[in-house]
Amino acid sequence: MLEFDKKQNLLIQSRYQYEMQDVDEPNLYREIFDYKSVPKVAFNMRHVPEDMPEEIWMTDTTFRDGQQSVSPFTVDQIVHLFKLLNRLGGPKGLVRQSEFFVYTEKDKRALQACQDLGFEFPEITTWIRANEKDFELVKNAGVKETGILVSCSDYHIFNKMKLTRAQAMDKYLGIVKAALARGIKPRCHFEDITRADFYGFVVPFAAELMKLSKESGIPIKIRACDTMGYGVPYYGAALPRSVPGIIYGLRHYAHVPSEQIEWHGHNDFYKVVANAGTAWMYGCSSINCSILGIGERTGNCPLEAMAIEYASLRGTTDGMDLSAITDMADYMEREIGIEISPRQPFVGRHFNVTRAGIHADGLLKDEEIYNIFDTKLILNRPAMVAVDATSGLAGVAHWMNGYFRLKDDQVIDKNDPLVVAVREMVAEQYAMGRNTVMGDEELEIMTRNADVERYERLLFHKSH
Repeated sequence: MLEFDKKQNLLIQSRYQYEMQDVDEPNLYREIFDYKSVPKVAFNMRHVPEDMPEEIWMTDTTFRDGQQSVSPFTVDQIVHLFKLLNRLGGPKGLVRQSEFFVYTEKDKRALQACQDLGFEFPEITTWIRANEKDFELVKNAGVKETGILVSCSDYHIFNKMKLTRAQAMDKYLGIVKAALARGIKPRCHFEDITRADFYGFVVPFAAELMKLSKESGIPIKIRACDTMGYGVPYYGAALPRSVPGIIYGLRHYAHVPSEQIEWHGHNDFYKVVANAGTAWMYGCSSINCSILGIGERTGNCPLEAMAIEYASLRGTTDGMDLSAITDMADYMEREIGIEISPRQPFVGRHFNVTRAGIHADGLLKDEEIYNIFDTKLILNRPAMVAVDATSGLAGVAHWMNGYFRLKDDQVIDKNDPLVVAVREMVAEQYAMGRNTVMGDEELEIMTRNADVERYERLLFHKSH
Protein backbone atom coordinates (compact mmCIF):
# COMPACT_ATOMS: atom_id res chain seq x y z
CA MET A 1 0.00 0.00 0.00
CA LEU A 2 1.28 3.46 -0.90
CA GLU A 3 0.88 6.39 1.46
CA PHE A 4 1.93 9.99 0.87
CA ASP A 5 4.32 11.05 3.63
CA LYS A 6 3.80 14.77 4.29
CA LYS A 7 7.15 15.08 6.07
CA GLN A 8 9.19 13.57 3.23
CA ASN A 9 6.77 14.60 0.46
CA LEU A 10 7.08 11.21 -1.16
CA LEU A 11 4.91 8.15 -1.76
CA ILE A 12 6.04 5.59 0.82
CA GLN A 13 5.41 1.86 0.57
CA SER A 14 4.57 1.20 4.18
CA ARG A 15 1.73 -1.25 4.62
CA TYR A 16 3.60 -4.55 4.74
CA GLN A 17 1.84 -6.73 7.30
CA TYR A 18 4.15 -8.88 9.39
CA GLU A 19 2.41 -11.79 11.03
CA MET A 20 3.40 -13.32 14.33
CA GLN A 21 5.50 -16.43 13.80
CA ASP A 22 4.51 -19.01 16.40
CA VAL A 23 7.65 -21.13 16.26
CA ASP A 24 8.15 -24.45 18.04
CA GLU A 25 11.68 -23.66 19.18
CA PRO A 26 12.93 -20.32 20.58
CA ASN A 27 15.09 -18.13 18.40
CA LEU A 28 17.99 -17.28 20.73
CA TYR A 29 20.26 -15.84 18.01
CA ARG A 30 23.05 -18.21 19.00
CA GLU A 31 25.32 -16.95 16.21
CA ILE A 32 25.32 -13.58 18.03
CA PHE A 33 24.72 -14.56 21.66
CA ASP A 34 26.55 -17.85 22.25
CA TYR A 35 27.13 -16.89 25.92
CA LYS A 36 30.68 -18.29 25.88
CA SER A 37 32.10 -15.23 24.12
CA VAL A 38 31.49 -11.50 23.89
CA PRO A 39 28.24 -10.91 21.95
CA LYS A 40 28.87 -10.17 18.28
CA VAL A 41 27.68 -7.17 16.29
CA ALA A 42 26.34 -8.26 12.91
CA PHE A 43 25.84 -5.96 9.93
CA ASN A 44 23.54 -6.25 6.93
CA MET A 45 24.23 -2.71 5.66
CA ARG A 46 20.53 -1.91 5.46
CA HIS A 47 20.42 1.80 6.07
CA VAL A 48 17.30 3.45 7.42
CA PRO A 49 16.71 7.22 7.38
CA GLU A 50 17.21 9.47 10.35
CA ASP A 51 13.93 11.13 11.27
CA MET A 52 14.22 13.37 14.34
CA PRO A 53 10.76 14.01 15.84
CA GLU A 54 9.44 17.53 16.13
CA GLU A 55 9.31 17.12 19.91
CA ILE A 56 11.72 15.12 22.07
CA TRP A 57 11.87 14.76 25.85
CA MET A 58 13.01 12.64 28.78
CA THR A 59 11.15 10.54 31.32
CA ASP A 60 12.41 9.39 34.70
CA THR A 61 12.62 5.98 36.36
CA THR A 62 14.72 6.93 39.41
CA PHE A 63 11.99 5.84 41.83
CA ARG A 64 11.28 2.58 39.99
CA ASP A 65 14.16 0.95 38.11
CA GLY A 66 16.71 3.22 39.75
CA GLN A 67 15.56 2.54 43.29
CA GLN A 68 15.86 -1.22 42.72
CA SER A 69 19.66 -0.88 42.70
CA VAL A 70 20.17 1.21 45.86
CA SER A 71 18.89 1.39 49.42
CA PRO A 72 15.20 2.37 49.32
CA PHE A 73 14.56 6.11 49.40
CA THR A 74 12.51 7.69 52.17
CA VAL A 75 9.35 9.61 51.33
CA ASP A 76 11.10 12.92 52.07
CA GLN A 77 14.00 12.00 49.79
CA ILE A 78 11.65 11.12 46.94
CA VAL A 79 9.77 14.40 47.34
CA HIS A 80 13.01 16.41 47.35
CA LEU A 81 14.29 14.69 44.21
CA PHE A 82 10.90 15.05 42.51
CA LYS A 83 11.10 18.81 43.06
CA LEU A 84 14.53 18.81 41.43
CA LEU A 85 13.14 16.84 38.46
CA ASN A 86 10.50 19.53 38.05
CA ARG A 87 13.16 22.25 38.21
CA LEU A 88 15.41 20.52 35.70
CA GLY A 89 12.57 19.91 33.23
CA GLY A 90 11.53 23.55 33.24
CA PRO A 91 8.20 25.01 32.13
CA LYS A 92 8.02 22.88 28.97
CA GLY A 93 8.24 19.69 31.00
CA LEU A 94 11.27 18.23 29.28
CA VAL A 95 11.37 15.72 32.11
CA ARG A 96 7.90 14.69 31.06
CA GLN A 97 7.05 11.80 33.40
CA SER A 98 8.32 9.95 36.46
CA GLU A 99 7.29 6.40 37.32
CA PHE A 100 6.58 5.07 40.79
CA PHE A 101 5.93 1.74 42.45
CA VAL A 102 2.50 1.34 44.10
CA TYR A 103 2.94 -1.83 46.13
CA THR A 104 3.97 -0.80 49.65
CA GLU A 105 2.48 1.77 51.98
CA LYS A 106 5.66 3.83 51.66
CA ASP A 107 5.33 3.74 47.84
CA LYS A 108 1.78 5.03 48.12
CA ARG A 109 2.72 7.80 50.58
CA ALA A 110 5.55 8.97 48.34
CA LEU A 111 3.32 9.02 45.27
CA GLN A 112 0.62 10.96 47.13
CA ALA A 113 3.13 13.46 48.54
CA CYS A 114 4.46 14.18 45.04
CA GLN A 115 0.92 14.50 43.67
CA ASP A 116 0.17 17.02 46.43
CA LEU A 117 2.90 19.30 45.05
CA GLY A 118 0.54 20.05 42.16
CA PHE A 119 3.21 20.02 39.43
CA GLU A 120 2.14 19.58 35.83
CA PHE A 121 5.52 17.96 35.13
CA PRO A 122 6.80 15.37 35.65
CA GLU A 123 3.48 13.56 35.27
CA ILE A 124 3.35 10.69 37.76
CA THR A 125 2.97 7.24 36.23
CA THR A 126 3.30 3.77 37.69
CA TRP A 127 4.71 0.37 36.83
CA ILE A 128 2.81 -2.87 37.43
CA ARG A 129 3.08 -6.53 36.63
CA ALA A 130 0.95 -8.00 33.85
CA ASN A 131 -1.75 -8.77 36.38
CA GLU A 132 -5.34 -7.50 36.32
CA LYS A 133 -5.42 -7.12 40.10
CA ASP A 134 -2.67 -4.51 39.92
CA PHE A 135 -4.93 -2.18 37.93
CA GLU A 136 -6.90 -1.47 41.10
CA LEU A 137 -3.72 -0.12 42.66
CA VAL A 138 -3.31 2.24 39.72
CA LYS A 139 -6.93 3.40 39.81
CA ASN A 140 -6.77 3.94 43.57
CA ALA A 141 -3.66 6.05 43.15
CA GLY A 142 -5.43 8.37 40.71
CA VAL A 143 -2.81 7.82 38.02
CA LYS A 144 -3.69 7.98 34.32
CA GLU A 145 -0.87 5.89 32.84
CA THR A 146 0.94 2.75 33.89
CA GLY A 147 3.78 0.67 32.58
CA ILE A 148 3.04 -3.01 31.93
CA LEU A 149 5.77 -5.61 31.54
CA VAL A 150 5.43 -7.46 28.21
CA SER A 151 8.67 -9.36 27.70
CA CYS A 152 9.27 -9.93 24.00
CA SER A 153 12.38 -12.07 23.48
CA ASP A 154 12.22 -15.85 23.28
CA TYR A 155 14.63 -15.92 26.21
CA HIS A 156 11.75 -14.63 28.33
CA ILE A 157 8.75 -16.10 26.49
CA PHE A 158 10.08 -19.66 26.23
CA ASN A 159 12.76 -19.95 28.90
CA LYS A 160 11.30 -17.82 31.69
CA MET A 161 7.53 -17.78 31.19
CA LYS A 162 7.34 -21.23 29.57
CA LEU A 163 4.87 -19.98 26.96
CA THR A 164 4.68 -19.97 23.18
CA ARG A 165 4.71 -16.68 21.31
CA ALA A 166 0.99 -17.00 20.58
CA GLN A 167 0.23 -17.63 24.24
CA ALA A 168 2.38 -14.68 25.32
CA MET A 169 0.75 -12.29 22.84
CA ASP A 170 -2.73 -13.46 23.83
CA LYS A 171 -1.90 -12.91 27.50
CA TYR A 172 -0.42 -9.48 26.88
CA LEU A 173 -3.29 -8.27 24.71
CA GLY A 174 -5.74 -9.40 27.38
CA ILE A 175 -3.96 -7.33 30.03
CA VAL A 176 -3.82 -4.28 27.75
CA LYS A 177 -7.53 -4.59 27.00
CA ALA A 178 -8.22 -4.76 30.75
CA ALA A 179 -6.29 -1.50 31.21
CA LEU A 180 -8.17 0.19 28.38
CA ALA A 181 -11.50 -0.96 29.83
CA ARG A 182 -10.59 0.89 33.03
CA GLY A 183 -9.62 4.04 31.14
CA ILE A 184 -5.92 3.59 31.95
CA LYS A 185 -3.28 4.44 29.34
CA PRO A 186 -1.03 1.39 28.91
CA ARG A 187 2.70 1.83 28.41
CA CYS A 188 3.91 -1.54 27.22
CA HIS A 189 7.46 -2.36 28.27
CA PHE A 190 8.91 -4.54 25.50
CA GLU A 191 11.52 -6.16 27.74
CA ASP A 192 14.68 -7.53 26.07
CA ILE A 193 13.84 -6.10 22.65
CA THR A 194 17.50 -6.32 21.52
CA ARG A 195 17.35 -10.14 21.69
CA ALA A 196 13.81 -10.48 20.32
CA ASP A 197 12.65 -11.76 16.93
CA PHE A 198 11.76 -8.33 15.60
CA TYR A 199 9.67 -9.25 12.58
CA GLY A 200 8.45 -12.54 14.00
CA PHE A 201 7.07 -11.11 17.25
CA VAL A 202 7.85 -7.46 18.04
CA VAL A 203 6.32 -5.84 14.94
CA PRO A 204 3.17 -8.03 14.80
CA PHE A 205 2.55 -7.45 18.52
CA ALA A 206 3.15 -3.69 18.23
CA ALA A 207 0.79 -3.57 15.22
CA GLU A 208 -1.95 -5.27 17.26
CA LEU A 209 -1.45 -2.72 20.03
CA MET A 210 -1.83 0.12 17.53
CA LYS A 211 -5.13 -1.40 16.36
CA LEU A 212 -6.35 -1.44 19.97
CA SER A 213 -5.15 2.12 20.39
CA LYS A 214 -7.11 3.26 17.35
CA GLU A 215 -10.25 1.38 18.40
CA SER A 216 -10.20 2.68 21.97
CA GLY A 217 -9.04 6.22 21.26
CA ILE A 218 -6.45 5.80 24.01
CA PRO A 219 -2.79 6.19 23.00
CA ILE A 220 -0.85 3.03 23.81
CA LYS A 221 2.85 3.65 24.31
CA ILE A 222 5.66 1.24 23.57
CA ARG A 223 8.79 1.34 25.69
CA ALA A 224 11.59 -0.38 23.77
CA CYS A 225 13.68 -1.88 26.57
CA ASP A 226 17.33 -2.65 25.85
CA THR A 227 17.32 -4.69 29.03
CA MET A 228 20.83 -6.11 28.73
CA GLY A 229 22.47 -3.17 26.96
CA TYR A 230 22.95 -5.11 23.71
CA GLY A 231 21.74 -2.26 21.49
CA VAL A 232 24.21 -0.63 19.10
CA PRO A 233 23.94 2.73 17.31
CA TYR A 234 26.02 1.72 14.29
CA TYR A 235 24.90 2.62 10.79
CA GLY A 236 24.06 -0.59 8.93
CA ALA A 237 24.00 -2.87 11.99
CA ALA A 238 21.58 -5.79 11.80
CA LEU A 239 18.62 -6.56 14.00
CA PRO A 240 17.99 -7.45 16.75
CA ARG A 241 20.78 -5.19 18.08
CA SER A 242 20.31 -2.20 15.75
CA VAL A 243 18.80 0.81 17.53
CA PRO A 244 18.09 2.61 14.22
CA GLY A 245 16.43 -0.57 12.91
CA ILE A 246 14.25 -1.01 15.99
CA ILE A 247 12.96 2.57 15.99
CA TYR A 248 12.46 2.64 12.21
CA GLY A 249 10.68 -0.72 12.25
CA LEU A 250 8.27 0.30 15.01
CA ARG A 251 7.36 3.47 13.14
CA HIS A 252 7.39 2.20 9.55
CA TYR A 253 5.94 -1.30 9.89
CA ALA A 254 3.92 -1.16 13.12
CA HIS A 255 2.91 2.49 12.55
CA VAL A 256 3.69 3.58 16.10
CA PRO A 257 3.78 7.41 16.27
CA SER A 258 7.03 8.93 17.54
CA GLU A 259 5.33 10.37 20.61
CA GLN A 260 4.23 6.86 21.61
CA ILE A 261 7.74 5.36 21.46
CA GLU A 262 10.09 5.47 24.43
CA TRP A 263 13.64 4.10 24.58
CA HIS A 264 14.88 2.49 27.80
CA GLY A 265 18.53 1.48 27.74
CA HIS A 266 21.11 -0.05 30.06
CA ASN A 267 24.85 0.57 30.10
CA ASP A 268 26.30 -2.96 30.12
CA PHE A 269 28.44 -2.24 27.05
CA TYR A 270 29.07 1.51 27.61
CA LYS A 271 26.59 2.49 24.90
CA VAL A 272 23.63 3.76 26.91
CA VAL A 273 23.97 7.46 26.01
CA ALA A 274 24.94 6.87 22.37
CA ASN A 275 21.97 4.50 21.96
CA ALA A 276 19.58 6.99 23.55
CA GLY A 277 20.73 9.81 21.28
CA THR A 278 20.42 7.47 18.31
CA ALA A 279 16.85 6.59 19.30
CA TRP A 280 16.01 10.29 19.24
CA MET A 281 17.71 10.71 15.86
CA TYR A 282 15.70 7.89 14.24
CA GLY A 283 12.24 8.89 15.42
CA CYS A 284 11.76 8.10 19.11
CA SER A 285 10.40 11.07 21.09
CA SER A 286 11.01 9.87 24.64
CA ILE A 287 14.14 8.64 26.44
CA ASN A 288 13.71 6.93 29.81
CA CYS A 289 16.44 7.89 32.28
CA SER A 290 17.38 7.92 35.94
CA ILE A 291 19.29 10.43 38.05
CA LEU A 292 23.02 9.55 37.86
CA GLY A 293 22.03 6.55 35.71
CA ILE A 294 21.28 4.37 38.75
CA GLY A 295 19.57 1.09 37.97
CA GLU A 296 20.01 -2.63 37.45
CA ARG A 297 23.63 -3.84 37.04
CA THR A 298 25.49 -1.06 35.18
CA GLY A 299 22.48 1.24 35.37
CA ASN A 300 20.10 3.19 33.19
CA CYS A 301 20.69 6.16 30.93
CA PRO A 302 21.80 9.12 33.10
CA LEU A 303 19.19 11.88 33.12
CA GLU A 304 21.87 14.55 33.35
CA ALA A 305 23.56 13.19 30.21
CA MET A 306 20.40 13.41 28.13
CA ALA A 307 19.57 16.89 29.41
CA ILE A 308 22.95 18.04 28.09
CA GLU A 309 22.42 15.99 24.90
CA TYR A 310 19.06 17.72 24.38
CA ALA A 311 20.73 21.12 24.58
CA SER A 312 23.44 19.92 22.17
CA LEU A 313 20.97 18.65 19.57
CA ARG A 314 18.44 21.47 19.85
CA GLY A 315 20.84 24.35 20.41
CA THR A 316 18.78 25.54 23.38
CA THR A 317 17.90 24.41 26.89
CA ASP A 318 14.23 25.24 26.20
CA GLY A 319 13.86 26.45 29.78
CA MET A 320 15.64 23.57 31.53
CA ASP A 321 17.52 24.58 34.69
CA LEU A 322 20.72 22.60 34.22
CA SER A 323 22.08 23.77 37.58
CA ALA A 324 19.56 21.34 39.10
CA ILE A 325 21.91 18.59 37.91
CA THR A 326 24.54 19.74 40.40
CA ASP A 327 22.00 19.91 43.22
CA MET A 328 20.75 16.41 42.35
CA ALA A 329 24.27 15.00 42.48
CA ASP A 330 25.07 16.77 45.76
CA TYR A 331 21.86 15.48 47.34
CA MET A 332 22.27 11.93 46.09
CA GLU A 333 25.81 11.78 47.46
CA ARG A 334 25.33 13.74 50.70
CA GLU A 335 21.86 12.69 51.83
CA ILE A 336 21.32 9.31 50.18
CA GLY A 337 24.90 8.05 50.30
CA ILE A 338 25.32 7.11 46.64
CA GLU A 339 28.98 7.15 45.68
CA ILE A 340 29.59 9.11 42.49
CA SER A 341 32.75 8.41 40.53
CA PRO A 342 34.89 11.57 40.79
CA ARG A 343 35.30 11.60 37.00
CA GLN A 344 31.68 10.94 36.05
CA PRO A 345 30.75 13.58 33.45
CA PHE A 346 28.84 16.63 34.70
CA VAL A 347 28.35 15.31 38.28
CA GLY A 348 31.68 13.89 39.50
CA ARG A 349 33.73 16.03 41.86
CA HIS A 350 36.64 16.12 39.41
CA PHE A 351 34.85 16.19 36.06
CA ASN A 352 36.09 19.74 35.38
CA VAL A 353 39.22 19.61 37.57
CA THR A 354 42.63 19.51 35.93
CA ARG A 355 45.88 18.28 37.47
CA ALA A 356 48.43 18.63 34.68
CA GLY A 357 50.61 21.70 35.11
CA ILE A 358 50.50 22.64 31.43
CA HIS A 359 46.70 22.46 31.46
CA ALA A 360 46.54 24.54 34.63
CA ASP A 361 48.64 27.17 32.86
CA GLY A 362 46.16 27.17 30.00
CA LEU A 363 43.19 27.52 32.38
CA LEU A 364 44.88 30.46 34.06
CA LYS A 365 45.31 32.23 30.72
CA ASP A 366 41.90 31.35 29.28
CA GLU A 367 39.50 28.93 30.98
CA GLU A 368 37.91 28.09 27.64
CA ILE A 369 41.07 26.31 26.50
CA TYR A 370 40.60 23.36 28.86
CA ASN A 371 37.00 23.54 30.12
CA ILE A 372 34.24 21.87 28.08
CA PHE A 373 31.86 24.84 28.44
CA ASP A 374 31.18 27.50 31.07
CA THR A 375 30.48 24.97 33.79
CA LYS A 376 29.95 27.68 36.40
CA LEU A 377 27.28 29.43 34.34
CA ILE A 378 25.50 26.27 33.17
CA LEU A 379 25.94 23.80 36.04
CA ASN A 380 27.04 26.12 38.88
CA ARG A 381 30.32 24.16 38.90
CA PRO A 382 33.38 26.39 38.34
CA ALA A 383 36.41 24.84 36.68
CA MET A 384 39.02 23.88 39.24
CA VAL A 385 42.65 22.82 39.44
CA ALA A 386 43.76 20.05 41.79
CA VAL A 387 46.99 21.01 43.48
CA ASP A 388 49.50 18.16 43.80
CA ALA A 389 53.11 17.36 42.96
CA THR A 390 52.64 18.11 39.24
CA SER A 391 50.55 21.27 39.45
CA GLY A 392 53.29 23.91 39.32
CA LEU A 393 52.87 27.64 39.87
CA ALA A 394 49.93 27.87 37.43
CA GLY A 395 47.97 25.28 39.39
CA VAL A 396 48.46 27.10 42.69
CA ALA A 397 47.55 30.44 41.09
CA HIS A 398 44.39 28.99 39.55
CA TRP A 399 43.40 27.50 42.90
CA MET A 400 43.89 30.88 44.65
CA ASN A 401 41.87 32.78 42.07
CA GLY A 402 39.05 30.26 42.22
CA TYR A 403 39.02 29.71 45.97
CA PHE A 404 39.13 33.41 46.87
CA ARG A 405 36.84 34.36 43.95
CA LEU A 406 39.22 36.82 42.35
CA LYS A 407 38.28 38.45 39.06
CA ASP A 408 39.57 40.97 36.54
CA ASP A 409 42.37 43.13 38.01
CA GLN A 410 42.31 41.17 41.27
CA VAL A 411 43.51 37.96 39.57
CA ILE A 412 46.82 36.72 40.93
CA ASP A 413 49.56 35.89 38.41
CA LYS A 414 51.45 32.60 38.64
CA ASN A 415 54.70 34.49 39.32
CA ASP A 416 53.25 36.40 42.28
CA PRO A 417 55.47 35.97 45.40
CA LEU A 418 52.50 34.59 47.35
CA VAL A 419 51.99 31.88 44.73
CA VAL A 420 55.71 31.07 44.71
CA ALA A 421 55.76 30.75 48.49
CA VAL A 422 52.75 28.43 48.63
CA ARG A 423 54.11 26.33 45.75
CA GLU A 424 57.35 25.84 47.69
CA MET A 425 55.36 24.59 50.71
CA VAL A 426 53.44 22.21 48.46
CA ALA A 427 56.66 20.89 46.89
CA GLU A 428 58.10 20.29 50.36
CA GLN A 429 55.09 18.14 51.27
CA TYR A 430 55.58 15.88 48.26
CA ALA A 431 59.34 15.75 48.73
CA MET A 432 58.62 14.20 52.14
CA GLY A 433 56.60 11.41 50.51
CA ARG A 434 53.04 12.71 50.30
CA ASN A 435 51.00 11.12 47.48
CA THR A 436 47.50 12.62 47.89
CA VAL A 437 45.96 15.78 46.44
CA MET A 438 46.11 18.91 48.57
CA GLY A 439 42.81 19.96 50.16
CA ASP A 440 41.37 23.48 50.21
CA GLU A 441 41.83 23.86 53.96
CA GLU A 442 45.51 22.88 53.76
CA LEU A 443 46.15 25.34 50.95
CA GLU A 444 44.31 28.08 52.81
CA ILE A 445 46.53 27.53 55.89
CA MET A 446 49.64 27.63 53.67
CA THR A 447 48.43 30.91 52.15
CA ARG A 448 47.94 32.38 55.61
CA ASN A 449 51.37 31.19 56.76
CA ALA A 450 53.01 32.67 53.65
CA ASP A 451 51.56 36.18 54.13
CA VAL A 452 49.01 36.84 56.89
CA GLU A 453 48.19 40.36 55.74
CA ARG A 454 47.48 39.39 52.15
CA TYR A 455 45.58 36.31 53.29
CA GLU A 456 43.23 38.47 55.39
CA ARG A 457 42.58 40.74 52.40
CA LEU A 458 41.83 37.72 50.22
CA LEU A 459 39.52 36.31 52.89
CA PHE A 460 37.67 39.63 53.12
CA HIS A 461 37.22 39.63 49.35
CA LYS A 462 35.89 36.04 49.37
CA SER A 463 33.31 36.84 52.04
CA HIS A 464 32.03 39.85 50.06
